[in-house]
Amino acid sequence: MPGAADRPPPAGGSSAIVWARTAERRRPRLTREAIVDAAVAMADAEGLEAVSIRRVAAALDARPMSLYSHFDRKDDLLALMNDQVAAEVIVPEPLPTDWRDALRAIAHRTRDSSLRHPWVLQTLACHPRLGPNGLRHAEQSAAAVAALPLPPRRRAAMLRAVDTYTLGHVTAELRERQGYLGGADRAEVQRYLTGVLDGGQYPHLAQFHSQDLVLVGENARDSFAEGLEWLLAGIAAAIGAAPS
Repeated sequence: MPGAADRPPPAGGSSAIVWARTAERRRPRLTREAIVDAAVAMADAEGLEAVSIRRVAAALDARPMSLYSHFDRKDDLLALMNDQVAAEVIVPEPLPTDWRDALRAIAHRTRDSSLRHPWVLQTLACHPRLGPNGLRHAEQSAAAVAALPLPPRRRAAMLRAVDTYTLGHVTAELRERQGYLGGADRAEVQRYLTGVLDGGQYPHLAQFHSQDLVLVGENARDSFAEGLEWLLAGIAAAIGAAPS
């Protein structure tokens, strides 16, 4: 059996970070971009669990081993997929000069992209955005608050607050969209809530219409926008910023 010294080196170099390696181009028609496109389309249609090297290769009419000339392992493919989607979050230049307008634009693009690609939330914990698009997004976010007379630590805390709110709201939307009550449809959920709230056991909740408690469609977009405005107003008050 061949020893460790006989094994071929990792594709494009020995670094453990996929961004530090260059993809080999053994088959001109099979590019890294085509592989990532196919994997993203598969994840969008069937979920992240459906993505495998074998299935992506089959979608491209290629041999599974041929994909490994572009990356070493499936985790690399997930990182590349994550970075491709990160490009959608970048706001077209020029970025609004007011920090609130800039963060608002970034947050809405983040929400829209995350709803188009729900699987991204599964990858973020294990795959920080270290690729070129992820770093461009981080740079743009930092630029949005760069002019504020605050230490870097507080500016970073502002960005984390907006990110946390945005991704938390997306998580709630996806939970309801995917039928978090054992597959019950929305009409069934609303009928259940109406019946429970009319029973008098929850008087404070009963002040809400059942529709107000469900994040779907325009109701979800309006809820996100309103909460974001409260968050930005709170940040502005905390740092003593003038009203926009």
